[in-house]
Amino acid sequence: MTTESALADGVREALSVDAEAFAERAAEEAEIVKQELRDGSFDNHQSIVGFEYEFYAVGDGRWSEESRAGEYALMRVPRRLLELMGFEKELGLHNAEMSTSPQPLSDHGLRAQLAEVRARLEAAENTAGVEGMRLVSDGLWTIPPAGETAEGYLTDSVAVDGVVVAVNMSDAVRYHAMANSRRDDLNATDANGGAATDAEEEPVVTLDAPGVSLAAETVMPESLITSIQPHYQVAHAETLPRHFRYALRIAGPLLALGVNSPFFPPALYDDGWDGERVLAEGATENRVHVFESVLNARTDADKVRFPREFRDVETAVDRIAADETLIPMPDPGGSDRFDDDFATFRTKHGSYWRWVRPVFEGASRSAANARIEFRPIPGQPTVRDSIAFQAAFAGLMQALAQHEHPVIGLEWETARDNFYAAVADGLDADMEWIDRDGHRTTDSDAMYADLLDHAEAGLRTAGCADDEAAKWIAPLRWRVANRTTPASWKRDRVRARLDDGDDFATAVVDTQREYIRQQADALIDGGFSAWTDGE
Repeated sequence: MTTESALADGVREALSVDAEAFAERAAEEAEIVKQELRDGSFDNHQSIVGFEYEFYAVGDGRWSEESRAGEYALMRVPRRLLELMGFEKELGLHNAEMSTSPQPLSDHGLRAQLAEVRARLEAAENTAGVEGMRLVSDGLWTIPPAGETAEGYLTDSVAVDGVVVAVNMSDAVRYHAMANSRRDDLNATDANGGAATDAEEEPVVTLDAPGVSLAAETVMPESLITSIQPHYQVAHAETLPRHFRYALRIAGPLLALGVNSPFFPPALYDDGWDGERVLAEGATENRVHVFESVLNARTDADKVRFPREFRDVETAVDRIAADETLIPMPDPGGSDRFDDDFATFRTKHGSYWRWVRPVFEGASRSAANARIEFRPIPGQPTVRDSIAFQAAFAGLMQALAQHEHPVIGLEWETARDNFYAAVADGLDADMEWIDRDGHRTTDSDAMYADLLDHAEAGLRTAGCADDEAAKWIAPLRWRVANRTTPASWKRDRVRARLDDGDDFATAVVDTQREYIRQQADALIDGGFSAWTDGE
């Protein structure tokens, strides 16, 4: 049986699951989760941090056209290589993901997170280098594979017995099921009673971003983007709603510091969008547009969105259970995991896409946790900068609630508007904040001084010495002081290349190559500030 046939069979099995019965099981299991919450199963004696880190691979070798050194074209990662690196597959064949071991929120815990990422990434880069490739930490790739177009790579698919299979997507049933969950012809039969072989001709997904409108039959265009995702596990589950409300208020300001996807592959831009228009009207964080437009195309309600807050933890559980069912996957069967008692609920959570989302899980009762997964931040230029966001998020979760910071009174609508303003304009965005004295301000310097002071305070409360807390946050203070983000760094270089006479496509590609060259020397041990001769 071919890989495509096996995938098609798996998709059919997944989508043959009775969606109504699946939703009913999820609702029943939500009651189990709520009872465990009441029993204290999700409580822990201290806060815990974790981290997810996504990469894409580019060619960087000397022995083949595909991996020619210095061109940094996107490259597919062999599955055996992922296993050797100890990384996990993500949506695209070019993707790789690392998840760190959870650690207590403390200076030692953060150091352990940093050391683990550096150690595993260094080993992965050494392994990838033998294959003529490099892993890149970024928000959105812009150079397609050698000899291919970005549109062709993202939209190439085949129909197997009526199931659409994306050629360049990882062989996970859930990814391909997303592409087929609304296909009216999936269970169609031909004149002889067999499965129909032709899928719908009309594309069912449209990537919609300023200047780009790409139609596709699968969710593969989502593989343009990569991110980092800090996790903060609360000590007491009943405090999750309050921490979550604060997480929504800081989403816009932290995203504005981290923006890193101002450009698409140049050939994807619509007619009439030249370099000048992209610089004038394009977003600084296109990753948000990609994720929302591609995945929301398959749903009745917008599943990818800035979430509403909740006043009690049981409401958070109910919302996950009641969320629109997109992929009613079969029951995987029992094991010895604690959270297998609510396995369907966990599966439901897998497509509960929100920019900030609550998580309830645990392999054992002692490891059971209620945490916040913070999803707005794109991949960053260096590991040090990435962990700075983890430290800032954790420190803010620790300090804002402890100090009863008045920004919790900022209207939800304003917090949402701040988020999308950051998507559009990064550090130049107009955002509103309530400072520690309860005063409203639109002064970004005042907002970031308050925000980052509290991030450091939270780290000190968690046991970091004053100088250590300051070091964790220093990369973000540098960005504020210098009004520089990875997105503005890219935009400035494209601007300079256009002024020197380059066409837009050349300017974007050469800027991307400069980004990867800089990162090659700085990813594991350096910092983004040095890219502009900063301190």
